[in-house]
Order: sequence, then structure tokens, then C-alpha cells
Amino acid sequence: MKILVTAPYHEPGLETLQRQFGEIIYRSWKPNGRAYNEDELLKMLLDTQADALITEHDHVTDKVITANPQLQFIGVCRGTPSNVAVSKATAMGIPVFFTPARNAQAVAELFISNVIMLLRNTIPGMNWLKGRNWQAGAHDSYLHFKGNELAGKTIGMVGFGAIGQLIAKLVREYPCPIQFFDPYVAEYNSGYRKTTLEDVFATSDIVSIHLPVTAETKGMINSRLLKMMKKDAIFINTARASVVQQEELLEVLENKSIRGAILDVFDHEPPDELDYRIIDLPQVIATPHIAGATFEVEDHHVEIMNRALLQWYAQANRYIAELANKDILKVHFQ
Repeated sequence: MKILVTAPYHEPGLETLQRQFGEIIYRSWKPNGRAYNEDELLKMLLDTQADALITEHDHVTDKVITANPQLQFIGVCRGTPSNVAVSKATAMGIPVFFTPARNAQAVAELFISNVIMLLRNTIPGMNWLKGRNWQAGAHDSYLHFKGNELAGKTIGMVGFGAIGQLIAKLVREYPCPIQFFDPYVAEYNSGYRKTTLEDVFATSDIVSIHLPVTAETKGMINSRLLKMMKKDAIFINTARASVVQQEELLEVLENKSIRGAILDVFDHEPPDELDYRIIDLPQVIATPHIAGATFEVEDHHVEIMNRALLQWYAQANRYIAELANKDILKVHFQ
């Protein structure tokens, strides 16, 4: 099998693929400075005559898949294969693999870092210090920037998949009580509390969003829920912007109905005027979609993808979590 790899892949990972499958053509998108678009990917697949594709952000559209019926699989080194026309791949009998939770550790660590910075007024304190405001004998900093500890704060998760559960594991010993809303999670640590969506918003000190974008979740977080939050509560979204109604979040923040927000995702990237109205608020810590941006994430996705491919091909295991289009099993792999 000849595999075209456009996702970032370290040398040991490529060597593992080569031993198992044969020829590997490595053309990471990084030197290109951006993901490969539809036309570029079509040409690359034609030129290489690849039998399989491992991608990250490239535009694997209906047209790309239709033009390449020979593909034996498509691997997507992302937490969700949102850049791939999965339904077209399913119709053509092409399994699509992805790398769930590749960035879980990265997101969890930034969550903890930014929550503590907001609770402790770290950024205003740093700006005050850099502004040469420290006067001899004064206790201004001690008085003005006194904050709160994370310990004892109730953290409520909306969506309790791999990232939410890892955050819970890391912060429960602070200690932080953990509660969550997720109708799809049946098994969980008995120390956590499963509850309603409304209860998470009404009773949590920190509300953190961990939802995928679906027809059900798009715009799900609205003014009704946001206005249930405690006045000193913090709202966090490191998942997807479209699950939150941004204008209603802006209203809550501008009215100072809650303590603040930590945001890593926005309706428009780069941000538009509405996004910047939120970003520029002093009680908001905003980062440019970097919660999952660590060098280690690439190591994780190589490990997850290679393990999935070895299970599928070497062990003939068809029931793996990394298979995105499980419907394919009903028709093509019985």
C-alpha cells in the first residue's frame, strides 16, 4: 500500500507505517504554510497514485474523494474529522479514522492555567507591575489584586468526553467538586455528579463547554442558560464557538452578570467586530485557538493513528473508537 501523509508525522511514526504498509510519501502541510486546498490535494493524489491518505487540516472534499475511489482509508489527525466529507467516504466504502483526545492534555493544562490566572487577577497584576505603579511602602498590589483559590470551586462540564473527564481528573484533588451534563455518558467516576444542563449553569462556579458541533448543539448555549449563572461564576469555551450564541454571551459579559470568561474559539477566525468586543473586555482571557497547540499533540496523534491502523489491518479489529464512519461496517465490512 502507498500512503500519502500530509499530516505532521515524526520519523519513528513514519517508519512504523512503512514497516506495516509499504511505501510512505511524506508531504506535511507545514512547509506550505497552510492546509492543502481541494485542487492541491487532487493533484498530489494523482501525482503520487497513493492508495491511502493521512491528513490533518487539508480539504478532503466530496470531489477529492470521488476522484480517488482507490483510497483504502483516510486518516484524519484531528479530534473530529470535520475537514473530510465523511458521508461521501462512507458511500464509497472508505473507512475514515481520526484521533480523538489527541489534544486532551494540552486543553486541560491551558484550562487550569487560565482559570487560575483569572481567579488570581494575574494579568491585571502583571500589567500594573509593568506600568511602573509599585510605590515605596505601598500595599496597592496586595489590596487590588487579591484573588481566589481554585480549591473548593464547583466545576460544571457541558459535555463530558475525553477532555472534560481529563480536566476533572486533574482538578478533583485541588479539591474541586465536579458535576456535568452529558446524556451520552453512562459510566463515570462515582465522585462526579451527573445532573441537568440548567443545574450545571445555576450551581457551578466554573462552567466549561466541551461540545462538538451538531444540529443539536449549535447555538445551544443561550441567554436563558447564561443568565442562570452565579454573579461570580466564570464561563469557559475551548470547544467550538458555534455552540454558543455569541451576542448573548457578550450581553452577559458587558452587563457584568458573571465574573468573566475564558475563550479560545470565536465565531469568526480571524475575529470580526463582535468577537473583538468580547475579546477586549477586561474580564475576558482570550487566546487565538491555541488550547490544543502543543508540540506533543502531534506526537499523540501519530501514536493514536498508528495504533488504530494496526488494529484495523494487523488485528482485523473493526470495532475501534477511532473509526469515524461506523456505518460503513453494516455494508462494507460484515
